[in-house]
Amino acid sequence: MPELRKDPIIGRWVIIATERAKRPNDFKQSTADITEVVPCPFCEGNEDLTPPEIRSVRKAGTEPNKPGWDVRVVPNIHPVLRIEGELNKQPHGIYDMMNGIGANEVIIETPEHTEQMCSLKSEQIAKVLMAYKERIADLEGDTRFKYVLIFKNHKPASGATKIRHCRSQLIALPVCPKSVKGELVGAKRYFEYKDRCVFCDIISQELNDKKRLILEIDGFIAIAPFAARFPFETWILPKKHSADFTSITEEDAYELGKVLKEVLSRMNRLLSDPPYNYIIHTAPYRRPKQGYWSTIDSDYHWHIEIIPRLTRVAGFEWGTGFYINPMPPEDAAQFLRDA
Repeated sequence: MPELRKDPIIGRWVIIATERAKRPNDFKQSTADITEVVPCPFCEGNEDLTPPEIRSVRKAGTEPNKPGWDVRVVPNIHPVLRIEGELNKQPHGIYDMMNGIGANEVIIETPEHTEQMCSLKSEQIAKVLMAYKERIADLEGDTRFKYVLIFKNHKPASGATKIRHCRSQLIALPVCPKSVKGELVGAKRYFEYKDRCVFCDIISQELNDKKRLILEIDGFIAIAPFAARFPFETWILPKKHSADFTSITEEDAYELGKVLKEVLSRMNRLLSDPPYNYIIHTAPYRRPKQGYWSTIDSDYHWHIEIIPRLTRVAGFEWGTGFYINPMPPEDAAQFLRDA
């Protein structure tokens, strides 16, 4: 019988369609080649094809915007939001408006022309993660911004362009996204009721049950969430409580890099390189304001959500806010453990 499951953080309901249950082969994607953009602007030696770099991890003695880098951060040539200007908040009748101010950056994850993050060494992934950290920390100095979202689109079906080079993006926003705000409100409500972090309780239960535990490496775990919205949805969480992704150390970044590489490698093998998105949810910037996010350091817990794009959101989902998942998360976790 189908199950209705409630997400313990946001309170969102999900339908686990057990009668439609599928196996990994049912989700495998076409391996047909996609026409590439040539030359690739993100390859080493093509630095003049991108805007000047904002930050880079470089070999000693090399110059900015020249070869010799390991990770490179550049402005998006087609930004979603623009960094120049003022917010200029204003009413429009009952509606609210402001200028589209923000930052949109591309994090080029390797100088080599490869599409797969899972093909990178853990040390290289750690350099990417530290670049994320440093960009989030640097943008905090701009008081127009309230939140920075780091995300990765893998393959065109996930929203990526046809440039098949391993990269991710950053968007700084003048508002806190609704999805993050929902987590913040839910986590705060749970903390007020139980005086504990809901994410820490989830980690404790999943380590004890092991039904939805995919792997545990050093200070991080990967799980299939209890109310997974999508087949093979996976969360990676630090076992040590922390609200801010920017709290990670170089050692943490290396451990997280191993977990991220392993999870993506297993999905690649099991599902034949599926399109996916991953998103880092971290706490928003906190600037002095009485009564504002007063318990966030105790009640929120940063994490990474990996979402393979294997099913489509249709009319029922748009109309109700429910999701229908034909892959029970316990089965998904078992398949990924065995992959």
